[in-house]
Amino acid sequence: MLGFIIQRFLQAVGVMAVMSVIVFCGVYAIGNPIDIVIPPEATQEIREEVIRRLGLDLPLYKQYFIFMGNLLQGDLGRSFIYNVPVLELIGGRMPATLELVLISVISATVLGVSLGIYAGYRPDSWISKTIMAVSVLGFSVPSFWVGLILILFFAVKLGWLPAGGRGDTLEIWGVAWSFPTLNGLSHIVLPALNLALFKLAMMIRLARAGTREIMLTDTIKFARAAGLSEGTILRRHLLKLISIPIITVFGLELGSTLAFAVVTETIFSWPGVGKLIIDSIAVLDRPVMVAYLILVAFLFVTINFVIDLVFALIDPRVRAGAVQ
Repeated sequence: MLGFIIQRFLQAVGVMAVMSVIVFCGVYAIGNPIDIVIPPEATQEIREEVIRRLGLDLPLYKQYFIFMGNLLQGDLGRSFIYNVPVLELIGGRMPATLELVLISVISATVLGVSLGIYAGYRPDSWISKTIMAVSVLGFSVPSFWVGLILILFFAVKLGWLPAGGRGDTLEIWGVAWSFPTLNGLSHIVLPALNLALFKLAMMIRLARAGTREIMLTDTIKFARAAGLSEGTILRRHLLKLISIPIITVFGLELGSTLAFAVVTETIFSWPGVGKLIIDSIAVLDRPVMVAYLILVAFLFVTINFVIDLVFALIDPRVRAGAVQ
């Protein structure tokens, strides 16, 4: 197991090193932030001073090595526009995105896996057919359109839920969260529902396909021949056998939703990280853009690393194959 962990860790470090080069060079090629940071009426002396202070007069490779040196010390630089540390800027927006994503992905996974297992276990019932029809709808409808319809119906027509914003927050260990307050929770419902719909459909179809495949295997036949109840078969055998693809999709969807919840955050005016990165791209705030993309890469690498470890614990063949 130790050899497996070391191997995966070295792979993760290599991926992060390559991604840092790609991200830094890619962001460097997008426009010139000086045209936005410095007003047109500024003198040449002021322009040169600002360029020097921001380090933009150095060659690209020197800027990269300075960035990496600071990164290893936990410093992601300062925003060109807000003139505050980037880590502080992103950290202030992260709780809003984090609670929205966790609520949507976890609820979609729990509900989707439950419905998918039922649809796979009773494929000919009308309930299963209804579940699969709903899953097709979740795949087919664009999330921005669903968001607008949710606002129009629940906020404008019925007036049951707020159309946007984060609502009241409660500080827990110095971090503001919305879900502990009723007003904040009411603001989470619509954007979380909008984010969860696609994940729900994916989990339903994934769990159903896995259930249909596992129910036809000899493992289930032998379990039934041994006199085990259907509930015991579902808990002890079915859930364990379909867990690996579900864990994989859960991890990847969690990472992708954290990184790319920008559409939902924009529609519902949710003050999260996604809206911050869109604003930073508009004004070419390079430190924020680079830091965000590096953190996204680190998030995906970490999630995949954790998923590999979970696989190794669930299935010994995974770590045995990696060590060989």
